[in-house]
Amino acid sequence: MPSIPFFTDNTAAFIHELEPEAYSTAGGGSNSVRVHVAINAGALDREQQLGLVKDVSAVITEAAGDASLTGRTWVALTEAVPGGWGIGGHAYTNDEIAQTARKLLGKEWSPG
Repeated sequence: MPSIPFFTDNTAAFIHELEPEAYSTAGGGSNSVRVHVAINAGALDREQQLGLVKDVSAVITEAAGDASLTGRTWVALTEAVPGGWGIGGHAYTNDEIAQTARKLLGKEWSPG
């Protein structure tokens, strides 16, 4: 996949470490990890969703050095609604994001 600064400069990871008593599952446990990944609607097919969740879980497990963490890692994939991506002061629709990526790659395309 090509590196496009429009995306890479606006992609980030945030880690919020909480004290165990600050959260719990419905069962009372406080030894899990929750990861939120926001993507544009329809960006990933089913195989890509499965691969992303597997890869994110593996990164978490490796970083923690705890193989059992895979079973306690929840990855929430959230698709942004059209206009739900704000970059550089503009609320992009999915089509606008795709058009911008094509333009940046020199592959402009117009339907028709």
